[in-house]
Amino acid sequence: MPAHPRRRTLLTGAAATAAAAALPLAQPRPARAAAWETVLDGSFASYETLEASWNYLYPWGSDHNGTARMYGSPTDHHHVYLENGVLVLKATRIDWDEGNSSADPYLPIRYHSGAMHAKHQVLVSDQFPDYEIKGEFQAPSSPGTWPAFWLTGVSSWPPESDILEFKGDNENWFNTFRTASDVSTTRVPVPSPGSWHSYRVWITKTSGSDVDIHYYLDDQWQAVHHGAGFAGQPLWVICNLQMEGSSGGSGPTTDTYYRARNIYIGRTRA
Repeated sequence: MPAHPRRRTLLTGAAATAAAAALPLAQPRPARAAAWETVLDGSFASYETLEASWNYLYPWGSDHNGTARMYGSPTDHHHVYLENGVLVLKATRIDWDEGNSSADPYLPIRYHSGAMHAKHQVLVSDQFPDYEIKGEFQAPSSPGTWPAFWLTGVSSWPPESDILEFKGDNENWFNTFRTASDVSTTRVPVPSPGSWHSYRVWITKTSGSDVDIHYYLDDQWQAVHHGAGFAGQPLWVICNLQMEGSSGGSGPTTDTYYRARNIYIGRTRA
């Protein structure tokens, strides 16, 4: 297993921030090529379909950059479970000492929560020049909650693309990490993040090594970020409910829920 990628706790360096108000009102949606194929769809119908397409935890294990440790398995559905075609991730505050996270910045573990990663790895290449990744989510947004739906490098970090990321308020962070300090960010206010909203990326190959990443909220184009060096890099697709860290240090004492449905991955085949 290669060294696992680590997402930065705070954006640093040349982070380019674009306000939603400054976005074009109409941006053409990239057209699908004729040779389109679905890679993942309908995976939350049952535990059998879930476990055929997804693995429990992060690709590298149970810990990451917040205060939640991930739990879940085919025999443990306390923090990852299905509910009428919806994937539910539940974070619960613990009242005992479980030590610190094994991942930078090594915060004390204060929650048990859930994460899933897709078995399919996104790989934009000459053979697969376009990818679409999307889903519908009810995301917590209170201080100390840190839900995410994101892509990150299998063999290294970066690359990273954040499709959904809330850090304790109602702004979604669309992020593209090219290096640890070369980052594009578009922050978009979301009315009632706890209601169902759709989040989507369209990734298209633009050169031998680069891609453009188009970000959408509720089928409305929000931004395009350039992904230098993304082409040819396999990417994990991760859905997780982390806590505290970048979202603040005073998380909720009651259970927190993050729900997902209709997660879809498709691609063109050249």
